[in-house]
Amino acid sequence: MKTPSKKILIVDDEPNILMSLDFLFRKKGFDVFIARNGSEAIQILNSEIPDLVLLDIMMPDVDGYEVCVYIKEKETLKATKVIFLSAKSKKTDIEKGIAMGADLYLTKPFSTRELTSEVERLLTHA
Repeated sequence: MKTPSKKILIVDDEPNILMSLDFLFRKKGFDVFIARNGSEAIQILNSEIPDLVLLDIMMPDVDGYEVCVYIKEKETLKATKVIFLSAKSKKTDIEKGIAMGADLYLTKPFSTRELTSEVERLLTHA
């Protein structure tokens, strides 16, 4: 019996990042959902329970911090892992992201190899 694919929600307002991460994780066998902003992410989170969310911080409507708080406060999403992928690279930004409940904070530009191994690490130790 085939084990069900892990679900990943990718939230970013940059089309190039969405496309490359979508391709990367589909190739690795994940079910991928895409949100172009925080509002779309919250809509998806109301109907899907992803195993992991890759989350940008700076987005035009609802920012990544708000989406992270939404995930952490919602009972059905308690097991969902969150990785911030952000251009905000100051120590205070990273500390804030972790304090908001993120499991990991990677700064842009990031290594896809590092991201992939961190995703697999977080999902195998879930």
